[in-house]
Amino acid sequence: MPELLLELLTEEIPARMQARAAEDLCRLVGAALAPIAQGAPRGFHGPRRIGLVMQVAASAETAPKEERGPRTSAPEAALTGFLRKHGATKEDLTQQGDFWVLVKPGSSTEAAALIAGALPGVLWSFPWPKSMRWGISGFTWVRPLQRILCLLDGQVVPFALAREDDAAHGIASGDETEGHRVHGPGAFRVSGYADFVSKLRDRFVVVEPEERLAAIREGIAALASAEGLDVVPDEGLLNEVAGLVEWPVPLLGRIDDDFMDLPAEVMRTSMRVNQRYFALRKADGSAAPRFALVANIAAADGGAALVAGNERVLRARLSDARFFWDHDLKAPLESLLPKLDGAVFHAKLGTQGDRVRRLEELSRSLAPFVGADPDLAARAAKLAKADLASGMVGEFPELQGIMGGYYAARGGETPEVAEAVSQHYRPLGPTDAVPTGPVAIAVALADKLDQLAGFFAVGEKPTGSGDPFALRRAALGVIRIIRENNLRLRLWSNVLFAAGGVQRSIRKISDVDLDLNAIASDVTAFILERLRVQLRAEGGRHDLVAASIGTDDDILRILARASALQSLVETETGAALLAAARRAQNILRIENKKDGPHDGPVNSALLADEAEKALFSALETAEPAARAALEAENFAVAVETLAALRVPLDAFFESVMVNAPDPDLRANRLRLLHRLATSMADVAELSQIEA
Repeated sequence: MPELLLELLTEEIPARMQARAAEDLCRLVGAALAPIAQGAPRGFHGPRRIGLVMQVAASAETAPKEERGPRTSAPEAALTGFLRKHGATKEDLTQQGDFWVLVKPGSSTEAAALIAGALPGVLWSFPWPKSMRWGISGFTWVRPLQRILCLLDGQVVPFALAREDDAAHGIASGDETEGHRVHGPGAFRVSGYADFVSKLRDRFVVVEPEERLAAIREGIAALASAEGLDVVPDEGLLNEVAGLVEWPVPLLGRIDDDFMDLPAEVMRTSMRVNQRYFALRKADGSAAPRFALVANIAAADGGAALVAGNERVLRARLSDARFFWDHDLKAPLESLLPKLDGAVFHAKLGTQGDRVRRLEELSRSLAPFVGADPDLAARAAKLAKADLASGMVGEFPELQGIMGGYYAARGGETPEVAEAVSQHYRPLGPTDAVPTGPVAIAVALADKLDQLAGFFAVGEKPTGSGDPFALRRAALGVIRIIRENNLRLRLWSNVLFAAGGVQRSIRKISDVDLDLNAIASDVTAFILERLRVQLRAEGGRHDLVAASIGTDDDILRILARASALQSLVETETGAALLAAARRAQNILRIENKKDGPHDGPVNSALLADEAEKALFSALETAEPAARAALEAENFAVAVETLAALRVPLDAFFESVMVNAPDPDLRANRLRLLHRLATSMADVAELSQIEA
């Protein structure tokens, strides 16, 4: 089967754009060549190239097509018009029944012709996040495009980017590419993908990004292990560095002892952000005086000069960090608070100072629910954002919160307060740990609930395509903190408190009056929707979560209900009970439309059939037992108790006519079904459970 190889050689592509560009190239070329594609394209990317390889058919075939013309009895003018439209003569027609039919023969397009026709359009409209022009051409690319390698089974597929009014720098396809700028300069020919990979490797270029990533990961791990050290995990940096080098050469450097008293996070961040170095640590987790770098050259001296040069650069970088650290420690953390009144948090929500005052109130309010000291929670909230005005966080925004924790501890704050300041942004992602100390939990929850209430209040809700204020992450953070710390917390009332604080801040800016209840309801629904999404991702049944929510906003109670329902629906008895209960609900929905709700008490004297008497008796027993279990929040017992209704309910539907001719019997039986549905609804909203 013919192999298509496409490579686009450019000047250096930003690492963050490479993987997406390779995906886009595969998607666009795959769509353009769909008539000949034999499987999905496989992309590759690196600092100077993106490309793909794919299997294609030798040609694109179209089947013969029949065009039905006018009736054989139609006027001659109609037939003449049909023939003119299709460029045919009467001899080309056949008669099928009462109609003339034109059979158009199938066609065949060679793969090379299809490729040559499709690729220029793909490249002209390629969706780079940022692109540039160079020279006088209107053609744009992320960086100047230098060569196009396009081979079909080893033969060049000839095409050019030039258009009628634009020469596009004279770029045309060929069979040549280039190797490493230093170790393998100059162009050379290739005959296919295997030859392409092999010859580039000979010229110090590793084509596959996964191979470069593995070489970096394993190389720095081996160097660290030889020193008795570990590499601090950093997948983001690994992926970035793999996009910066074509021939990865891991090396180890040394950090001056003078800087080892800096916080480990400061050293790691300075090395990562400024130099793309990897931090190492000792067996006890403390920072090691070594770092790993990845060169893009195999130096004759084994990298000694490279290491020495990078050590000098790092010394300058850490000297800057030392300056910020020493300068920030000269004054207490609290002394930075006045600066927050001049820092805008959001144009419609006031300053960072306004936000701090909201967090103080909200943290104090939340403290009793999480077992925290209210005064300590308020104190931690007051200091939580102070480091935003520090020199270190101004240089490295990634360290917000972390530096505040260090400065609070150095300033004599209690360990609980320092921990809360340090951890209140957590969790920052699905793998980040949640706060576990009560004071830290209170402030972290306050931070996220204020964020949600505030942005919902000013209409900055997430959309399907955007979430600029990371509100989904904040909602998931609330869920994780509650779940992982086993907290009993009512969402609606606490969001309502947060919205009240937002209202007070907004009134300093405008006279807008917020609908606080609506904000609390919207934010609560948003958080619970994130819960559904999270449980679906964990493999749970989202319909059971939806059925468990109802009007509840206690996440732990919702999860306990969902777990009990999961156990119920996995049994034959439970599935049958739910089906029968849904049937009862459907009957009630229909009949209630006719003559109103049937929510009155059941008249036992009107129970005529043995089956309805048995169902009534079973309800009399099950209802109080289920209610007691629900009050004790023992949902498993409540579900088991209601499961006992399955047999009498099946018997009821088998032998009892609900819509009896006697109106009194009918009304009483509907009231019996209403009582059953109400008992079930106390446990879950059955209409949400999928059949």
